[in-house]
Amino acid sequence: MNIRLSVTVHGHVQGVAFRHYTCRQALELGVTGWVRNLPDGSVEGLFEGDEATVHGLVEWCRSGPPAARVERLDVRDGTYNGEFDTFFIAT
Repeated sequence: MNIRLSVTVHGHVQGVAFRHYTCRQALELGVTGWVRNLPDGSVEGLFEGDEATVHGLVEWCRSGPPAARVERLDVRDGTYNGEFDTFFIAT
């Protein structure tokens, strides 16, 4: 089953290549969507794909890359619509 989840990652997550590592992890897992920095210092992502792989990417976001310090992860369900062909860093 395919799903769509939105995540917001809070903590020390900008300036530590969080978006780059998230993109690499998503492409490795076969998850589509995007990731971007938000003005408040958090990182937001929209993930679509197979339920197991999307949840795998969300779990990875709970710790992130080595230099990150994730304090909180907000996850929201969405309606899968298959609008993405790949995963990318949005601006």
